[in-house]
Amino acid sequence: MPVIRKSNKLINVCYDIRGPVMQEAKRLEDEGHRVLKLNIGNPAPWGFNAPEEIVQDVIHNLSEAQGYCDSKGVFSARKAVMHECQRKSIRNITLEDIYIGNGVSELIVMAMQGLLNDNDEMLIPAPDYPLWTAAVSLSGGTPVHYHCDEQNEWFPDIDDIRQKITEHTRGIVVINPNNPTGALYPESLLLQILELAREHSLIVFADEIYDKILFNGAEHTSLAALADDVLCLTFNGLSKTYRAAGFRSGWMIVSGPKHRARDYIEGLDMLASMRLCANVPAQYAIQTALGGYQSINELIIPGGRLYEQMELAHRLLNAIPGVSCVKPKGALYLFAKLNPEMYPIHNDEKFALDLLQQQKVLVVQGSGFNMQDTQHFRLVFLPSVDLLSEAIERIANFLKTYEQ
Repeated sequence: MPVIRKSNKLINVCYDIRGPVMQEAKRLEDEGHRVLKLNIGNPAPWGFNAPEEIVQDVIHNLSEAQGYCDSKGVFSARKAVMHECQRKSIRNITLEDIYIGNGVSELIVMAMQGLLNDNDEMLIPAPDYPLWTAAVSLSGGTPVHYHCDEQNEWFPDIDDIRQKITEHTRGIVVINPNNPTGALYPESLLLQILELAREHSLIVFADEIYDKILFNGAEHTSLAALADDVLCLTFNGLSKTYRAAGFRSGWMIVSGPKHRARDYIEGLDMLASMRLCANVPAQYAIQTALGGYQSINELIIPGGRLYEQMELAHRLLNAIPGVSCVKPKGALYLFAKLNPEMYPIHNDEKFALDLLQQQKVLVVQGSGFNMQDTQHFRLVFLPSVDLLSEAIERIANFLKTYEQ
């Protein structure tokens, strides 16, 4: 019998956050081992539950959520997102400019599929959230990674972006706050990115899912608020700030000179209609989430769980000889670097696999975020301080043996 093979469209698609190392972790758990999973930003397993009023609103509206809704989303949800745009100074947004999706992930894929033809290029940060690279490849485009400078707070290198713009470039992806580095970009840097987009008639795709998870007084500026003459697609959702990852409820906003993008928007409308609609029950959480009490604010200040766990994990990682980590200003991750003179790692996936097998700690290797070197790994600081301390101690012990 002939072998049934996957589509050629998937040859260059990967998502190592749930890749081979994760599969080995599952095998170990099936054998009865306890694995400390520091690989994914999933708040609920670590005791970060969605606010009760959000859950109650979903329950209360279940009887109204049994049928399909408008392909772009429930009216109340889109209205709440529109009000959020006003709060963030994103101008001239109507209900028709807002798409509700099954999480931001679905909307990213939709945005790429609606735009890219074969050989089109998309500029994506390195390191990146790998779904962006995968979505571009799956859509027939070519991901081109621009450099983010670890020596400069992981900020995008504007000159590198400029040099990588070609006649095939269609847009620039900006992940702010950044996953995996935790970097937060100042307004001056965002304006430089917008100027490049303006000069070369590019679309800007702003992934802002962590916009309210900020530390030490940091403030987030929404990229779309800084330019009315550049087409921007902004992505956000309930998964992180509102600890409702399993609800799969996110949104995409189209702003700027929409009259120049009528054909693209028609394509987005078509793709939204083809999947009929997003998960309806979870959409009833959006109005309460955006308009209600912002409980995330209690978690990100001194004494709050996320703040204290970030501070502890950052301190403990940097205390390990040969390990350094830029302090995150936002998001849920630490992106640590291993000194290549002490730890000459040539295959960082094997490094992550060895760490898992020997110490039962699961992290994601830096190459999983499209880094060019093999000296980084990402660690999630969602577990309690006790578990983080245990996990980082195991990493330190593993590195001692690795050094030998």
